[in-house]
Amino acid sequence: MTTELLIAASALLGLVVVALAGLRGWQGWLALKTRELETRRGPPEIEGGAREGAARIEIADLKERIRRLEAIANGVDL
Repeated sequence: MTTELLIAASALLGLVVVALAGLRGWQGWLALKTRELETRRGPPEIEGGAREGAARIEIADLKERIRRLEAIANGVDL
């Protein structure tokens, strides 16, 4: 009876150690993925998912459209 109790306690202790190691690994993996997602976000996106370079082109295009519309409103031919 004593031997069986010792084996059961050892097995239970081993299971607890393995479970705690697995939990610690899982938490580390989740922390890594969280950092990856935060790094990937970067600067906020502008209309339609355009980043910095594309946003500058988009703004330049909008300024050109405004200039053309103002010219049309003033009766000037471009």
